[in-house]
Amino acid sequence: MNYLLSFILLITIVVFIHEYGHYYFAKKYGVGVTDFSIGFGKEIFGWNDKSGTRWKICWIPLGGYVKFFGDRNVFSQAEQQELINNYNEEDRKKLFILKPLYQRSIIVAAGPFANFILAIFIFFMINLFVGKDLSPAIINEVLEDSPAFDAGMKKNDKIISIDNKKVESILEISTFINTSTSELITFKILRNQDEEIILKIKPDIVPGKDSLGNSIDKKMIGIKLVPPNNSFERERLGLSMAFYYSVKEVWFVTTSSLRYLGKKVIGEGDFSQLGGPIKIAKITGQVSKYGIIPFLSIMAYISISLGLINLFPIPMLDGGHLMFYFFEKMLGRPLSQKTQEFFFRIGIFLLFSLMFFVTFNDLRTL
Repeated sequence: MNYLLSFILLITIVVFIHEYGHYYFAKKYGVGVTDFSIGFGKEIFGWNDKSGTRWKICWIPLGGYVKFFGDRNVFSQAEQQELINNYNEEDRKKLFILKPLYQRSIIVAAGPFANFILAIFIFFMINLFVGKDLSPAIINEVLEDSPAFDAGMKKNDKIISIDNKKVESILEISTFINTSTSELITFKILRNQDEEIILKIKPDIVPGKDSLGNSIDKKMIGIKLVPPNNSFERERLGLSMAFYYSVKEVWFVTTSSLRYLGKKVIGEGDFSQLGGPIKIAKITGQVSKYGIIPFLSIMAYISISLGLINLFPIPMLDGGHLMFYFFEKMLGRPLSQKTQEFFFRIGIFLLFSLMFFVTFNDLRTL
């Protein structure tokens, strides 16, 4: 029950922010909004605001939607004209399909970008009020016959960067190693305080457990790092630095996710790490037991993932609509009815295939 409640709270906030991004710019550009729903299926409860929007909570908490005035799937110009003729001049001003292309694009893109803004805000508040660990990554021990030992790493070497990503905390080492998509990971180390050395290391893949006890395959190079005084000390950051590190974290998670998915597209990498709602619920419940800061952190990561996935050029997702708008801009007209229907069928197939695959992965790991 703890897992379920934590998951519902997290997904409700993340979905609300996403849909509110759509809603905010729709209202800004005069588009009528008839429904703002958190969840799908039968309504549990709801209310109408002064503008006539129905705000509601539904039984299936796996998403949400904003429904625009007069909204329906309109593929052809003939259908659009038929829809337009059903409304008087005043109501036509509220129709989404009659808004300029740039306004429609902003309304659609606002949902995913709201998720990125939420993540930046969460990291910003954590950096500002809780702090960020900036312990130097100084090697305490290099295990014999390990990849690091064979490459020439030594005790007291300071790791400066991994795959050209600057290391600013000892806590980043494991993350940078395990998110690397390169067979040989490039380390830049500082030796004797003045000698910079570049080492390329192929990590060992070792079955293990993450900090929550979940089974994962870890990349290990055979080093031990210990923070000064054997404790991590978070340093509260100023406004500018807190914002800088927040944006940097969102950028790192986004680019790492894209590289990871890129490997999957070409058939490389570990597919077992892909998860869906069941895995998210499990991890959310595990993390929530450690307090509000870990819970907010996982919320930020889920928000980034939701924003990123929705920007993929797949019909049914926000990125699919943006793809259609791109073609409309290039061609000077919307794509034909048959072309759009063809893309929508592909989109539905891809989404259902992905849902089946990640659900199978979730159940298998459980």
